[in-house]
Amino acid sequence: MGMKEDLQTDPPCHPRACAIQNCIQKNNYNEEKCKKEIDALYECCNAFYQEKGENASTVSCPKYSLLKLKMKQRSQGL
Repeated sequence: MGMKEDLQTDPPCHPRACAIQNCIQKNNYNEEKCKKEIDALYECCNAFYQEKGENASTVSCPKYSLLKLKMKQRSQGL
């Protein structure tokens, strides 16, 4: 599925959150091996907030301020 479809699921971005859980379970809870899935969720969540506003919420995404912090940390390699 693409971004548009993932934003239209209920809750928004849910398939990407599930992909992280599946990846982490498959890799013995080693988050390092699931960076691609985490980045995909953050990308979807960022698009969700751009579309719905910073005060919107979905159970699949961290709050907007936390998402921004996490994305910044990832871009800096933290």
